[in-house]
Amino acid sequence: MPRPAPGWINGLPRNHLIAEYSMWSADLTRLSDDLTRITPYADILHIDVADGHFAPALLFFPDLVARLRDQTALPVHIHLMCADAVILSQVTQFAEAGADLISLHVENAAVADDALAMIAERGLAAGMVLRVETPVAEVARWLPRLDFLTLLGTAIGVKGQGLDPCAGDRLRAAAGLIAATGRRIMLAADGGIRDNTVPVLRAAGAETVVLGSLAFGAPDLAARMAWFRRL
Repeated sequence: MPRPAPGWINGLPRNHLIAEYSMWSADLTRLSDDLTRITPYADILHIDVADGHFAPALLFFPDLVARLRDQTALPVHIHLMCADAVILSQVTQFAEAGADLISLHVENAAVADDALAMIAERGLAAGMVLRVETPVAEVARWLPRLDFLTLLGTAIGVKGQGLDPCAGDRLRAAAGLIAATGRRIMLAADGGIRDNTVPVLRAAGAETVVLGSLAFGAPDLAARMAWFRRL
C-alpha cells in the first residue's frame, strides 16, 4: 500500500476541520472492516500506545500497526503514552512498523530531545502531546522541532469523560505559541470529543480533533462527517 509522501501534513486541507480517527474506538474484533468503512472520511489514523504505567490502559503494539499499515494509505499517527524508560525503543519499533507521525508527551521531557532526534533521523513527522494538567507554556522549547501539537481535554487514557472546562483557553494559548514560531504546526484536540464540544474546540483553534465514538458510533457516518466538514 503506498504511503503518504514526506511533507504530507502541509498537503492537508486548510479550509475545513481535519478528521483524525482513533482506532481505539473501532471494533477491535473487526479492525480491517472498520478501517475500510472509515477510509472515505478519515484524513489521519490515530493509534494510541499505552504501557499501563504512564497511562492506565494497555494499547496498541507494533505488529498490529504494521498490519494496518499494509492496508491503508492514510497517514498513521502514533501517540505514545509511555514511561521515559521505553520511549526510545517505542519510537524505533513504531517507526519500523510504518508510522508517519510519532507524538510523545511533553511530560517525557527527560528523553524528549533524543526521541525527537530519532524521529527526525527517520524522516517522520514529529508531535508532542500535553496532559490536561500540564501548563501549555511547557511545550514552547520544542515547537521549532514539531509538526503537530495535541492537547488532551480529559484525563489521560480513560474513555467517556467530559471535556475539561479549560480546554478552549488552552487551545487558544497553544495557537498563540504556534503563531509566534511562524511555522506550520497542526493543532489537535483529543478527548471529550462530542457533537456539542467539537464546535467549541474548532472555534478555539483546533485544526483537527481525534474522533472516537462520535464517528465510529454514528448511525449515519456520511451525515456525521458532512456536519463535521462544515465546521
